[in-house]
Amino acid sequence: MTIRSPLTRPGVTPDKETQLEPRYRVIIHNDDVTTFDYVIRILNSLFMLSSEMAEHIAYITHNKGAAVVVVRPRSEAQKLCKVANDRARRDGYPLTFSSEPEDE
Repeated sequence: MTIRSPLTRPGVTPDKETQLEPRYRVIIHNDDVTTFDYVIRILNSLFMLSSEMAEHIAYITHNKGAAVVVVRPRSEAQKLCKVANDRARRDGYPLTFSSEPEDE
């Protein structure tokens, strides 16, 4: 009788369907129109960031022109960018989010 560790999953080998998606950075870009308060609000509501983290990212974006918001699997990062960009346009702001591979 063989005793297996509870962490061992015999017979499971990763294939293309079970491999993890590449990780992508979600980037926020500064503009001269969007208010600091709106940036914090969208980072809180869509990206689920604490007020402290949202303020920190907004400050970096304002001073450096762009900042990393989160790192997520590619499909999730792209969806977050689309939702955030759509929300900003709907609310009348030119605030822009983009995504890029984490490896770059």
